[in-house]
Amino acid sequence: MTTPALFIGANAAGGVAIAPRMANRHGLIAGATGTGKTITLQVLAQAFSDLGVPVLVPDIKGDFSGIAKAGVLSDKLNARAARVGISDLQVAAAPAVFWDVYGEQGHPLRLTISELGPQLLSRLLGLNETQSGIIDILFRVADDEGWLLLDMKDLRAMLNHLHEQRSALGPRYGNISSASVGAIQRALLRLEQQGAEQLFGEPAVCLDDFLQVDEQGRGVVNILHAERLYRDSPLGYACILLWLLSELFEQLPEVGDADKPRFVLFFDEAHLLFKDTPKALLDRIEQVVRLIRSKGVGVYFVTQNPLDLPDSVLAQLGNRVQHALRAFTPRDQKAVRAAAQTFRTNPELDTEAVITALGVGEALVSVLDDKGTPSVVQQVLIRPPASQMGPLTAQERKALLEASPLKGVYDQPVDRESAFELLKQQAERSLSEQKPQTRTQGSRRAPREKSMADELGSMASAFGRSAMRAFGTQLGRQIMRGLLGSLRSR
Repeated sequence: MTTPALFIGANAAGGVAIAPRMANRHGLIAGATGTGKTITLQVLAQAFSDLGVPVLVPDIKGDFSGIAKAGVLSDKLNARAARVGISDLQVAAAPAVFWDVYGEQGHPLRLTISELGPQLLSRLLGLNETQSGIIDILFRVADDEGWLLLDMKDLRAMLNHLHEQRSALGPRYGNISSASVGAIQRALLRLEQQGAEQLFGEPAVCLDDFLQVDEQGRGVVNILHAERLYRDSPLGYACILLWLLSELFEQLPEVGDADKPRFVLFFDEAHLLFKDTPKALLDRIEQVVRLIRSKGVGVYFVTQNPLDLPDSVLAQLGNRVQHALRAFTPRDQKAVRAAAQTFRTNPELDTEAVITALGVGEALVSVLDDKGTPSVVQQVLIRPPASQMGPLTAQERKALLEASPLKGVYDQPVDRESAFELLKQQAERSLSEQKPQTRTQGSRRAPREKSMADELGSMASAFGRSAMRAFGTQLGRQIMRGLLGSLRSR
C-alpha cells in the first residue's frame, strides 16, 4: 500500500494516519513507562519532518538523538513493517539540530529575562501571589524606564533598586515589602544553583531558527537535550517550552485552515505544565492552546496518565495515541476508565479492558478525519521508525554539531548594556554628587564667575536627562506583553 504522510500504524482492517490538515488540532501520546511512547514520538516527529514541518522534541532520557541517523534494516524490523503494510521499509535520518541550556550536548539555548516575562518567571521561582506581584512591579518599572532585563545580574540589580526605592515607587506601583523582596532573593539563589546563569543572557535564541527546513524541503527536528535540565530544574524545563509556546502564539501570523501545520511542539512530561500551576496562569495556558492552532501550530502532549491534563485541555486534543496503562491502584483504575471514555466508542472493542492488555508497541488510536470528526478507536500496531532506535554516540553527535548551520551563532555569550550597568552608573553618579567639595584659595568667587557656556551646558545636560526619562517612559508605553507575559514587540 501507499504509506500516508502521517502514518501511525495498522491492524487487520487497515492503516491509521493523521490527516495533515487536522494535525494542528493537537494530540496526546500517553501510556505507562516502557510501553513504546518514545518510538511513537519518533515516528510522528520524522513523519512531520518528511512532510516539511519543523518540530521541537525534548529529549529527557537522552535516547531520542537516534532520529538524526538512518536505522539499520533487520529481519525483525522488516517483519514489523510487513505487519503494518509497509512492503519496502526505507531507512533514513531526519535533519536535526541539537539544543542544550548548558551548552554541553547542543547549541546553547538562552532566553532573556525580559522575553520570559513576569508570569513565567514567577512560576519558575515558585513564588506566591504577593511575591509574584513584586515581580510584576519589577517588570513594569523596567519597561517604563526602558531598561533591558537580560540576565540574572540585571534581575538582582532591579530587585535591589525596588527595595532601595520602595518608598518612592510604592505610591505609583504598589507596596513593596522587604519580606517579599527577601523571599524572592532566596528563590533567585536557588535558581542560580540550578544553572540559571546559563539559561538567561544573550545571544538569545531566535524563533526563526526553530522554523527551518533543509535543502530537500524536510522540516528540521529541533532536539532539546533536557536530561540534566529536567533533573536539576523541572520547572525550568517547563518554562522553556511554555516560553516557546508563547513566542509561537505571539509572533506567527494567522493562517486559518492550512494544508499542514507550520510547526509542531511536542511537550514531554506534560504533567509539569499543569501541576501546582496558579489558576490565572493555567487559564492563560489553556487559552493559548485553544487559539494557537489558527497560527498553524500543533501541540502534542506526551505523558503517562491522561489525568495529568485538565479536562479543558484534554477536550482540545483531536489526535490520540494511548499505549498501555497499568491498573494497580484505585487512581490507576480511574485513569484507565477516564482514558477509555475519551475515545469515540468502537462497538467491536472493549476499550477499557484493552488498555491494560496492550503489548509494547501497540496502542489505541483515534484521529480526526478530513471533516474534523474523531474516528472510532482502533487497536493498532505502531509502525517502525525509519531512523535509528536509540541514542547517537558522542562522536556522532559532535560531528553533527560541527556541521550544524547554527555553529558559532550562539556559542559565545554577549553582555551588552542593560539594567545592571545603567543602575550601576546611576549609583556612581549619586555617590559622586554626594561627595563634599573642598574649597581651595581663590576658588570662592568661582560660582559667581561661571561662564555662560557652562550655564548653557548645564541646561543642555538637564534637558538631555529629562528627554531620556521621557523617552524611557514612552518606550515603556510601547512595550506590550502577550497572554503569557512575553514581549509582543521588540
